[in-house]
Amino acid sequence: MTKKNEYIFDEVTAIMYKNYFGEITLEDISSSWDYVFEHNLIPKGTKRFILNYKQASFNIRISEYPGIAEYYRNHLDVFEGCRIGIVTNVNKDYVIPVMVEKLDEGYGSRPFGDLEDAVEWVVGV
Repeated sequence: MTKKNEYIFDEVTAIMYKNYFGEITLEDISSSWDYVFEHNLIPKGTKRFILNYKQASFNIRISEYPGIAEYYRNHLDVFEGCRIGIVTNVNKDYVIPVMVEKLDEGYGSRPFGDLEDAVEWVVGV
C-alpha cells in the first residue's frame, strides 16, 4: 500500500500540516481526516491547518468538490473558526480549492501556490 499522506504538528506555529502524495480522491481526503480523528493526532485547540498537495494531484470530479466543504461543515467541532491553507502547484488542481472556498461555512479555507504564503495566511500575518 502506497503512503498517501503524513501528519506533522509544528509546535512553534501551532500549525497542523497534512502532506498528500500521489493521486487523491474525495474518499482519500475524508478517510485521512477520519484517521486523524480516530488517532487523536490534532492537539486540542488547533485552529491552523496546511494541506499540502504539492506532491499530489486531485482525482476529483467537479461534481464531487462540494463533498469536501460538506465534510468540514460536518466536523465543525474540530474545524469551526479554523483557517485551512491548501497548497497546490498544478493549475488544474488549483480550481478545486477555489471552488471549495466558496462553500466555506464556519471555517475558512484558501488556495495557495506557495507554502510560505499559506503559512502567512493561516497565522494571520
